[in-house]
Amino acid sequence: MELSDAIRRRRMVRSYDPDRPVSRETVEKLLKLAIRAPSAGHTQGWRFLVLDDVGSRDRFWTATHDGPPDPWVQRLRQAPVLVVFFSDRLAYLDRYAEPDKGWTDRDEARWPVPYWHIDTGMAALIFLLAVQEEGLGACFFGVPPERWPALLTAFHVPEELSPVGVISLGHPAPDLRSPSLNRGRRPLGELVAYGSFG
Repeated sequence: MELSDAIRRRRMVRSYDPDRPVSRETVEKLLKLAIRAPSAGHTQGWRFLVLDDVGSRDRFWTATHDGPPDPWVQRLRQAPVLVVFFSDRLAYLDRYAEPDKGWTDRDEARWPVPYWHIDTGMAALIFLLAVQEEGLGACFFGVPPERWPALLTAFHVPEELSPVGVISLGHPAPDLRSPSLNRGRRPLGELVAYGSFG
């Protein structure tokens, strides 16, 4: 599949066939592409938690949601695989204190934006595009910040890691179109300025 086709066809899939598993080999193939993402200082400060069995997925949903699941979550719960994408801020601060970078004070204020999150997000996007090429479905979603402690505890996550998002993965089932798509795509003319915004 051409990259442009994968980009045009990519969408967030929220409904999965629970009877069709995704092999660990396939997940690793997708992750090997994801880690080709760019990263500041070639730090590669991302970590991935793969939940591909019923027990670990149930622990995830228990840690991240209270009460009966809403219809959106109920559909996501059918995915046979969840991949939690974590960023490692300290890896970047340490990397940029090395001799070829030289910020020995490890001052986070030197970073205009948190590249550890951005780089992890780029890895997630590559993963999503690779899923499209593989003929599978996926959805990127977040974990509410108030649920982070329960998530980190449930999976013994090292304290330096922050959950950037989760990708559900599986064979698509008939899905409901998100009402947000009714907004359509904004035209390029509203989004791009050449030379100046003024």
